[in-house]
Amino acid sequence: MSVSSFSAIKQYLSLNEYLMPDLIARKICKKIGAPDILQQLGSLSSSDLSSLLMAVYEQRAAQLSAASLLQHYQQNSFAQPADTDMILMLEKELEILRYLQQHHYYPLELSPVGQFGSCAAVGTVSQKKIISAIRHTEVMADATNALALHMAGQRKASGFNHEILRYSTVHRHIRATRPPVKGYTPHFKIACMVAAGKDTGDYAFELNSLKEQLLHLYHMLTSIFTASQVSVKLMPRGGYNGDGLLTRIQELCATLPMTTTLARHIAENNYYKGVQFKMYIQPRQGPEMEIADGGFTDWTQQLSGNRKERCLISGMGLSLLVKFFNT
Repeated sequence: MSVSSFSAIKQYLSLNEYLMPDLIARKICKKIGAPDILQQLGSLSSSDLSSLLMAVYEQRAAQLSAASLLQHYQQNSFAQPADTDMILMLEKELEILRYLQQHHYYPLELSPVGQFGSCAAVGTVSQKKIISAIRHTEVMADATNALALHMAGQRKASGFNHEILRYSTVHRHIRATRPPVKGYTPHFKIACMVAAGKDTGDYAFELNSLKEQLLHLYHMLTSIFTASQVSVKLMPRGGYNGDGLLTRIQELCATLPMTTTLARHIAENNYYKGVQFKMYIQPRQGPEMEIADGGFTDWTQQLSGNRKERCLISGMGLSLLVKFFNT
């Protein structure tokens, strides 16, 4: 497995992967003599579409033989097991979750599936990157979206009080994209943190939650995985007025135990708001590795309809850590 960056797993998607499914779909529609079938199916209610797809899949499953099942399995990279040390992985997961629980990030075991649209509806992520399923679900592609969805409901039920919600999880993710380099698998484990609360002024939520998550990531990398030379890159993002937040965060980072740099000339994205960060470590051999990614999002704002809501997410590449820092 290459030590390419964590974001290569998180964000890789070529132009062909966007365009080819549409071209193939149009060819299939023409082949079966129903050029407008996509529009017709898209106009069905979610329940009707799920019922129709369940009937199709039941028919397809009935046609499978044991021999063909084995052949399909051997050709399907999505179904192959991971090549990480399972016992070591579970031991590290437990260490991480216990540590985060001690620091008020409550561990939450998520479902293997998320609500359909969990990534695309709020995170500007194409549904083509997600393995869509029936019964209004999708295979988990980003646990931070699922945590934010859960927390938005709790925040709304509380009347948007001043309590800050903090959740953590370790979850196996799967993406419907070809791996960026040889050695990567479509599914991998990420350790996640999400904090959600109310804007109380003076960037209090942003500064406190960012300090928490950066220090927790630093501790886990240096103490649980014995990584060295941890550094952070800050990337300004749109969504906040002026440079006030960025200035305050730079002042904050100067007090933290890791080296921090600012990358100003970067392509904009609509995923993060205000500031995004990336965390890097130095393996014993090879180049510097990007191992964590996070930033502020407006997901809980969108989900709850309350513009005063704030949310910080972060994810750490656990599969990569277990492979390269397995002591």
